[in-house]
Amino acid sequence: MAKKTAWALPARCLVIVCLTIIFTATAVAAETFTFGLLLVGPYNDRGYSQAHYEGGRYVEEQIPDAKMIYIDKVNPADRPGVTIPQLVDDMVEKGARLIIANSDDMKDGIREAAMLHPETRFIHCSGDDVLTGKAPDNLSNLFARMVYGKMMAGFAAAMTTRTGKIGYLGPLVNEETRRLAAASYLGAKHAWTTVRGEDPKKLKFQTTWIGFWFNIPGVTADPTQVAQNFFNNGYDVVVSGIDTTENLVVARQKRREGKTVWAVPYDYEGACEGAQEVCLGVPYYNWGPGYVDMIRMAMKGEWESVWRWLPPDWSDINNLETSPIGYAVGEALSEENRKQLDAFIGELGAGTLTLFKGPLNYQDGSVFLKPGEIATDKQIWYMEQLLEGMDGSSSAK
Repeated sequence: MAKKTAWALPARCLVIVCLTIIFTATAVAAETFTFGLLLVGPYNDRGYSQAHYEGGRYVEEQIPDAKMIYIDKVNPADRPGVTIPQLVDDMVEKGARLIIANSDDMKDGIREAAMLHPETRFIHCSGDDVLTGKAPDNLSNLFARMVYGKMMAGFAAAMTTRTGKIGYLGPLVNEETRRLAAASYLGAKHAWTTVRGEDPKKLKFQTTWIGFWFNIPGVTADPTQVAQNFFNNGYDVVVSGIDTTENLVVARQKRREGKTVWAVPYDYEGACEGAQEVCLGVPYYNWGPGYVDMIRMAMKGEWESVWRWLPPDWSDINNLETSPIGYAVGEALSEENRKQLDAFIGELGAGTLTLFKGPLNYQDGSVFLKPGEIATDKQIWYMEQLLEGMDGSSSAK
């Protein structure tokens, strides 16, 4: 009997220890905040989707209890017949308590999903459902003021060009892409006329749209061919508005063939890598800080349905802990033009220079901004056309 009791006590202790471990593990698991990320392109595209993916990883670094799950290539070509609500259902089943949709064209699908899952929080990067009153209480809009980054891109292009011909490689046509192309043009126009003192009539700024955020063979125009056409027709700088780096790749090829050309990619801080000899820099997104802020709000039960269009941290636009956009200067930008770009950024940040200021007309000659009028956020957000002085279509044909 004594022998049985001697073994029974440790057994009970072992049971208690095991239960303690189980309950502790369950508590830890319950504290984990899983968030989902829907990416329009590949997570490693060295462009827009990779910037979001790395923003999600930044959240995991800053919030130990946060865990990311993601689905990339969320577009009709890669996932024909698959809907946003279906992908959201899958993420919710896997424990996602907040889901981020990273592309403007996901607007309708993510709104529908938010209505189907009222206990889950949703962030739509780009979009305007909160502005228009269409957003349910569990949906917010988040974007960064990339218009400033595009102004910098256009400025660097116009300071560098020798022909006065700048090509803009555009994705699909909507309000977002029109305002970013227009911002690039305004930055280029300022550099060309005010800083360089050149005749504005001798600046040619051509926008060519491919039809989607990146190349889909058989569906979009081929961005490689579009970039080649620009360079073959005397354009010596091509600024990208698409998610991937075809303009940079083609510029490097042309440089190796003996052409003096340059490129400005888009979206991702490391986009210039491998083609520094032609890269004038890249305006890039830094999603981490914005994601951290909104996920913490959700975790603390302080969620609000908000529309956020975040400005740069003008004290240091390349501070990855604070600034939602930056401009990584490329090695191909001359030292003198770097100084001019720094001065330009300083003026934008100080508010002494405002490029969205009238008189500005739309492409068809109608008034966008009257003389002296400074555009409101909504006027910039809802760009109806390209601006007068820009070549290219203002709408999809």
